[in-house]
Amino acid sequence: MENINFLDISYLERGNNRQKIAYHIIKRNFIFEKLRKYDPVLVGTIPINIDIFNSDLDILCCWNNKQEFIIDITRYFENEDNFKIYTTKIRNEDTVIASFSLDESDIEIFGQKVPVEQQFGYRHMIVEYNLIKEKGEEFRKEIVRLKKVGYKTEPAFAKLLDLEGDPYIELLKYESKDFITG
Repeated sequence: MENINFLDISYLERGNNRQKIAYHIIKRNFIFEKLRKYDPVLVGTIPINIDIFNSDLDILCCWNNKQEFIIDITRYFENEDNFKIYTTKIRNEDTVIASFSLDESDIEIFGQKVPVEQQFGYRHMIVEYNLIKEKGEEFRKEIVRLKKVGYKTEPAFAKLLDLEGDPYIELLKYESKDFITG
């Protein structure tokens, strides 16, 4: 498995079929151009090849002004199918989440006033990617199998790694492991 710069989506163009589709949806609809000032990064299961049939495109963003971010997201995407936007707090961080359907794919935009590379979604993806690189194809297939029977991603990793406690926190302990190169 090659090292991937997840901050540049060009890797998707030479990836598997689902990654190529994601790349073309993002490019054809100018999604990253619209979100440019918010440092958009595609994260989640599709970039690391553990997606299942109903996996969405998860895009992380970093905003400085929450209201401006909400206005921009609404302006750019309110006419897409199933558009919803709301604010919440996740781990004490103000968070804006928008979702919609575009080109037969579900898209979720997740924004916080936290640099994208420090957000949990990005950090989890890097840890998961490095674990898959270290543990191999059978491990990756087992994650996908668990996801198909209803596990969320982080709990699936926690199960295979015999982690106890909150899988979203426990998984981040692997950031400091020797094999993690990010």
